Amino acid sequence: MTSPLRVLHLVGSATNQFYCDLSVLYARGCIEATANPSRYTFLIAYITPDHQWRFPASLTPEGIAAAKAMPLAAALQVLSQQPIDVALPQMFCLAGMVEYRALLQLLQIPYVGNAPTQMALAADKAKSKALVAAAGVKVPAGELLHKGKVSPEGWRLPLSISLPVVVKPNRCDNSEGVTLVRQKEAYAAALEAAFAYDDQVIVEEYIELGREVRCAMVAQQNELIGLPLEEYSVASSDRPIRTQAHKLKQNANNELIFAAKGNAQSWIVDAGDPDTESVWEAARRCHTALGCRHYSLFDFRIDPNGQPWFIEAGLYCSFSPQSVIVAMMAAAGTPLSTFFETILREVAAESIDETM
Repeated sequence: MTSPLRVLHLVGSATNQFYCDLSVLYARGCIEATANPSRYTFLIAYITPDHQWRFPASLTPEGIAAAKAMPLAAALQVLSQQPIDVALPQMFCLAGMVEYRALLQLLQIPYVGNAPTQMALAADKAKSKALVAAAGVKVPAGELLHKGKVSPEGWRLPLSISLPVVVKPNRCDNSEGVTLVRQKEAYAAALEAAFAYDDQVIVEEYIELGREVRCAMVAQQNELIGLPLEEYSVASSDRPIRTQAHKLKQNANNELIFAAKGNAQSWIVDAGDPDTESVWEAARRCHTALGCRHYSLFDFRIDPNGQPWFIEAGLYCSFSPQSVIVAMMAAAGTPLSTFFETILREVAAESIDETM
């Protein structure tokens, strides 16, 4: 009988409460959906914006409140005493995607998903666009602006780009600070909104619809497998881009919940869709150009002529039932339980092989 895997869930955020709550939302869904004592023993490491660590028995409010807070040094001692087979990073802030994954590497804890370098590249939209463009993938023309080098008096549209344009922070996710600008008079306010989130802002051409889709690549037996696309409800007239309100919202208890799942805002595309193959080809190039491993996820706009345009990369999977890659795998015939166990055991086995 196969012994249970000892799995570390790395959860929370040292950046802000929004990312902390977002991480808990996904991680709680994963833990609830995959709990199986005969297959796994779960350990939860939960980090909060005050940089304190906790090891709660669960991610319920009661479970978190009952866990003792401790600084990093004490948390490292706890982790060093735990026989961990594999870790699942569930942090979505930049520090969580990069620094805390690097910490797992320093602790020699194997983990599922992409390495810190790849996460940093994907989080920097300008750099990831440059890399995938060099690999032959279409990207919108754009310019990177730096705070302090522009002022309200000097703000101007890049000479190489015509309205409409999309203005967005260079290193933010979940559509924070993103604005579609159709009139020149709205440009300064859009820049100001984006600079509130990041000191680097991208101004890029707006790709007319078309469609907007997400595409995942999964590495299986040395082959990149394209999964069924997920399409989002967008329309040139009333919803030309997706905003944060289309992705997340708060319930009556001020808790984060999903806005785009389980309704008409998103759906899985039939595998025979005529745009699928061209998006898969672009995604394979993106995956290779960014040096991804295990899996990858990319957003594309498809213009009226059927040409896919790379928008951004999101190189993570929470293994929650609400996770995009999980939904795509299910549509391809692989349920969450199988996907979860297969990838965890593969990563754990790779680590054993490397030490032999």
